[in-house]
Amino acid sequence: MDKLKGLLVLCFIVCSQIQAQDEDRVLLWSEDRKLTWADYQGSPLKTEWAAATTASGITYSLSSIIGNGESSLEVIVNSLFYPNKSWYKPDVCDDVILSHEQLHFDITELFAKKFRERLRTVRNDTNIKKKVRAIFVEINRDLHAFQNKYDRETNYSRDIKQQETWNKTIHEALNE
Repeated sequence: MDKLKGLLVLCFIVCSQIQAQDEDRVLLWSEDRKLTWADYQGSPLKTEWAAATTASGITYSLSSIIGNGESSLEVIVNSLFYPNKSWYKPDVCDDVILSHEQLHFDITELFAKKFRERLRTVRNDTNIKKKVRAIFVEINRDLHAFQNKYDRETNYSRDIKQQETWNKTIHEALNE
């Protein structure tokens, strides 16, 4: 009986870890890999009016070493897509909406790029964590405002001409 309990506990732990890994799954932005509807694993709220939602964000990690008169700084910045927080309504979504949602993720990468550029100007000193955090907060505030502007100006992908303009603008900015 003790062996059975042990086996059940082990099975529970393994299943919990698998579920936690699946919930934590993210996609790293890549120019070569575009989103598909299969990436959208979340469930829409019944009261949600939107056809789809792309959950994406910027993350960073910071390593700073100061010693012997030398300083070294490494900051890794990533744009991530969160499948379990992203969703769509299959009955109303099409390739145009998927393209619109992809551009939300591309905009996230554009602001990650801006973050990386801003970090090049930061001196490595005892306040580095505070400086990087302040830039991160500012970039995220600007990203949120920009995403809202994108939705307004394209009327959530319904204005095809504006959508094409935004596609071109963002892709050019990413390639600079």
